[in-house]
Amino acid sequence: MNQIIIGKFIAQKRKEKNLTQEQLAEKIGVSNKTISKWETGKCMPDYSIIEILCQELNITLAELMNGEEDEKSIHTYDNEQIIKMIKEMQNLKNIKTLISGFFLIIMGGVMFVLSQIFGGTNIQDFLSGFMLGISISNMLIGVFLLGYYLLHCKQKKI
Repeated sequence: MNQIIIGKFIAQKRKEKNLTQEQLAEKIGVSNKTISKWETGKCMPDYSIIEILCQELNITLAELMNGEEDEKSIHTYDNEQIIKMIKEMQNLKNIKTLISGFFLIIMGGVMFVLSQIFGGTNIQDFLSGFMLGISISNMLIGVFLLGYYLLHCKQKKI
């Protein structure tokens, strides 16, 4: 599954239907920036709207996943398998975000403890201050990632 090939296929089919990114976005309930990201291969359509996208472009899920029309395609897929695979991929991405957030918070806590242990001389004070700064940064990034997960991933009920 090549996102760039799939993106080019989405763009091709959209243009064949004489639709702008904005028009397609309105029909399927996403933003035109989302369509642009799909067409440039930066991301894939969410499993929850992939069937609607295929209906609007008059293509099958298998054609979308192959990035070409059936007559050229040698692959065959079951629609439920495709949606299940995409959902699992998106779940894994969300879990990765969640784990990254927890990891950074834990690392921030460890760095904070180390900064408190190694205080004393000028060099030690500098190092402890540096570690304190890193720990606060890690914790803030971790909180941001957890917030992102809770706001974006839980809204989709993944």
